[in-house]
Amino acid sequence: MGDDLGDEWWTHEGDSDPSEAEEETQEKEPTEKSNTQTKPEKRKRVTEKTAKAKKKKKSEQKECIIPQKKEIGDEKSTELKKKRKKKKTITDVLSSSEPKPGCPADLQSLVTQYFSDKRSVIEQEELRLLDSCFLSSNDLTHTLSSYLKQVCPKWAKIQKQHTEKSSVVLLIVCSSALRTIELIKQLTTFKGGAKAIKLFAKHIKIEEQVKLLQKGVTHIGVGTPGRISALIEKEGLNLRALRYLVLDWNWRDQKLRRMVDIPEIKLDFMKLLESSILTGCKEDKVKIGLF
Repeated sequence: MGDDLGDEWWTHEGDSDPSEAEEETQEKEPTEKSNTQTKPEKRKRVTEKTAKAKKKKKSEQKECIIPQKKEIGDEKSTELKKKRKKKKTITDVLSSSEPKPGCPADLQSLVTQYFSDKRSVIEQEELRLLDSCFLSSNDLTHTLSSYLKQVCPKWAKIQKQHTEKSSVVLLIVCSSALRTIELIKQLTTFKGGAKAIKLFAKHIKIEEQVKLLQKGVTHIGVGTPGRISALIEKEGLNLRALRYLVLDWNWRDQKLRRMVDIPEIKLDFMKLLESSILTGCKEDKVKIGLF
């Protein structure tokens, strides 16, 4: 129907519907909240950006500093390497020097050096060997056979006179089993009908060598000082008939080491000398030759 004319419509013009007012307040409240929320979010973003920028700067500084440290370290290492000199080995010394033939003075100095802290001064003087105890040394021109012919001119007679078992007339001491086999091959022109035996530990049991020495008369023994000393200790070999001790002094291995340059062999060799050979030399029964 028509509007109520009694109501003055202009008086209600400013008044709005309460539902509309509520809607307007609801719309205003979230905008105010959103404004309050955006402010801390912006702050967070700013702080994150500043933190990232600081991290980048630190990483760039580290990248700049690290190579400097490496360069300093490299320089120090090169300086240290220059300062540190390489220790010269036996092979370095011998490769640069010419080989010299051994002489009795070399053996004598070795004996005194070895026993310097083991014996008293009086005992060391007793161990000193006279020149008469030595045969002429090899001047690096001889083969083993030619050297032995020079040193033992009456070998044929000595060989016939030897009749004792478990003993030898000539004892040749070398550094290894392979060298033993080489030296036995070189003996062919010298030994004649004499019997030679290999005295080393490789592939041969000590009991077998004792039996071989006990079976028949053996004139020449060639071997390493370790096995020879072991046979003497077990009484498989005696030195009663020994007249010549020949040392393979001048021969060198692949590393240019002599027999006495190898610590283990040197120890065994000194034990062998100490056993009864030095006393035999003193009594003028045994002569030593440096081949």
